[in-house]
Amino acid sequence: MPATKKIPMRMCVGCHEMKPKKELRRIVRSPEGEISIDLKGKKPGRGAYVCLDSECLKKARKSRGLERKLESPISAEVYDSLEAEFAQLIKDTAE
Repeated sequence: MPATKKIPMRMCVGCHEMKPKKELRRIVRSPEGEISIDLKGKKPGRGAYVCLDSECLKKARKSRGLERKLESPISAEVYDSLEAEFAQLIKDTAE
């Protein structure tokens, strides 16, 4: 009987649902304190996962879930740029 490969699961900080890691986007705080979207999942630093859905990012912003997970305050400008990047990612995956 072949062993089934375990699928890594992560929790979205917006909707709090457990989903396969590949369906989520990692947002990372680098050791220098810069916050960005980690497309490859390999950047060093503290990470948090969000569904590829602008509503989940809005929920994470409202509940300050990202700030708690990344252990760092996040400015409105950073949230705005994350939302713009998410909108572009959603558009790119829809095509």
